[in-house]
Amino acid sequence: MTNTKKRAENTCPPVYQCRLPLSTRTVNHLADLLRRHLKAIRTRWRILPPGKIAVIVLAVLRHDQRLADMAGGNNVSESTVRRWRDELIGLLAAQAPRLDRALKKVTKQGGEVVLIDGTLIRTQRRTGKADRRNYSGKHRSHGLHFLALTDEKGRLIWISAARPGRTHDNTAARHDHVLTHLRAAGLGALADLGFRGLDNDILDPVIATGYIATRTHKLTRGEKEANRVLAVGRAPVEHGFAHLKNWRILTKLRTDPARATRLLRALLVLTNLEINR
Repeated sequence: MTNTKKRAENTCPPVYQCRLPLSTRTVNHLADLLRRHLKAIRTRWRILPPGKIAVIVLAVLRHDQRLADMAGGNNVSESTVRRWRDELIGLLAAQAPRLDRALKKVTKQGGEVVLIDGTLIRTQRRTGKADRRNYSGKHRSHGLHFLALTDEKGRLIWISAARPGRTHDNTAARHDHVLTHLRAAGLGALADLGFRGLDNDILDPVIATGYIATRTHKLTRGEKEANRVLAVGRAPVEHGFAHLKNWRILTKLRTDPARATRLLRALLVLTNLEINR
């Protein structure tokens, strides 16, 4: 037998085309971001042009394509695609707004209230006791907890850092000083019953959470109507989460939890590009 590097006949793997349901504006934004980064670090070398790299990374994020498949279809190595993905995620995450700046922007635009809610991004279960804190009893699955704010129309304006799945909404909000930032910006917030107890100011409350029935207290007609109005006002926040979770890479995260924060903030920027086009 003789060693040969020549590929056998008819063994070339088939390559298929797939439509990427994103706007040209999003692709151009990502490509321009990469071009500016390459200019800043004084290098022009990449095996593919920035526009092509942007499409590959967006396909990974939107369709959750395997890195090896994207690498094989573009004649590059899997590690190269991974490096491109991490590089562009970092550049996008740097554009995500901070909480105080996001609230000030809402105030300047004439907004009066924001919508706040928490969500669980499911992750793969890891072995060992260290993963127990990622288990959410409410959702009965492992994941990471994120807190997000939207404007009245459901457009995402801020997302928190990743925390273990068992984290309560109030705990996350206190850690990020959400109440303090809302008061400083002069804004109110609509929230679900999971945020009860976060704002104990009876005379001048900032966060509206509605009423809850107990064994000794049944809701009156007025309280039920107040809950209904609050639920209608809060509905757009679910639309914001739905737009964010359209990125199929979030179906079940396989990345390191420490990198999940950058990923979510990068997807926040991309989501806003798509929604506000």
